[in-house]
Amino acid sequence: MPVAQRRTLLTLLTTSAAVAALMGGAPLAEGRQADTHAAAPQRVAAWAPSMTIGGPNFNDQTIRMVAHSSVGGSALRIHLSNLRGTTALTVGAVSVAAQAERATAVAGTRRAVTFSHHTSVTLAAGSELVSDPVPMSVKADQNILVSIYLPHATSSATWHSDAFDTSYLSLPGDHTGDTADGNYVAATTSWYYLSGLDVVPSDARGTVVAFGDSITDGYNTPAGAYHRWPDDLARRLSGTRPMGVVDAGIGGNRVLTDVPNIWQGISATQRFAHDALAQPGVRDVILLEGINDIGNNAGPGGAPLTAQDLIGGYQNLIRQAHAAGVRIIGGTLLPDKGAGYYSASAEALRQAANTWIRTSGAFDGVVDFEKAVADPADPAALNPAFDSGDHLHPNEAGMQALANAIDLSLLR
Repeated sequence: MPVAQRRTLLTLLTTSAAVAALMGGAPLAEGRQADTHAAAPQRVAAWAPSMTIGGPNFNDQTIRMVAHSSVGGSALRIHLSNLRGTTALTVGAVSVAAQAERATAVAGTRRAVTFSHHTSVTLAAGSELVSDPVPMSVKADQNILVSIYLPHATSSATWHSDAFDTSYLSLPGDHTGDTADGNYVAATTSWYYLSGLDVVPSDARGTVVAFGDSITDGYNTPAGAYHRWPDDLARRLSGTRPMGVVDAGIGGNRVLTDVPNIWQGISATQRFAHDALAQPGVRDVILLEGINDIGNNAGPGGAPLTAQDLIGGYQNLIRQAHAAGVRIIGGTLLPDKGAGYYSASAEALRQAANTWIRTSGAFDGVVDFEKAVADPADPAALNPAFDSGDHLHPNEAGMQALANAIDLSLLR
């Protein structure tokens, strides 16, 4: 059976009994299979944003995107996703190169990417593909340019809307082979169809997934600065305990319910198996999510949210992680006094959730993110030194404080 057909079969299998077991019988239309969690994984995820529906259309255009590798390794592979697409997607060519600046590649580093030894590939609606290994090494904290040529008109793209990075759009035609950036004439701050980069690690022992909402996604951090808390965690780990770090944050995402704005993603309980547990080499997940459920009073079925509802969502994620042999570490919810989400009733829910996270013993470990960034004079609010200005999202110093709050010994 050809490799592409085997991958299609794998997609079908992972959306049926295996995923249903993880979900306790709940349906999940996702397309990757959980890693086997070997003691020394053959591959780790170096970068992998969570993808949603609702992106723009393209036609006869090349998209050049930046993937910021969290870990060093070789034989990199590119992951393409049409998971949220409604029609087949034809990719005419893909290339990778080290970034010099903007859309300019370092001379001599460009490599063509193949899929089952083909340079062009078609992804069915709802499917994903992983490339053949590319003979190229990457370093931790290095930027890789990934260029994708889309020769035909597409439907709404599978994308990650808030990249907090810069992607480049070309004039018409295949510009995957360009080294200079002269034919890249427009820029956006989203990623399209590019859902991952994995490597054979040089020294990393596994992958940790930072799973959450806009706080994890990096909202209000500068584009291209790589100062989200998962980025800061990767740099901390690179010193003595290297691990691949995946940022699986989606702005607006909720634990229990899908968001009406479709680009903010399906619920955490529905996307967890795909976005976290299926990452190559995954060993640990750090969960920081729930403030959007509370702020929107979004309980199941449109009912008002209760603390037990949110706790039930956390228990669902814990069951999924443990069924896959993955440790899950719970993060306390950040203070938000002064933000639009704040009210006395919402604060009571946040405190109840945090008390359960700290004291239940249900998680494999706890990170007290709240304590790390709370205002000593008013613990219901962010410390002004860590407030990006909206009283909900930390600034760059606050992101570093979140990363510093993680006891690295929790990560195996």
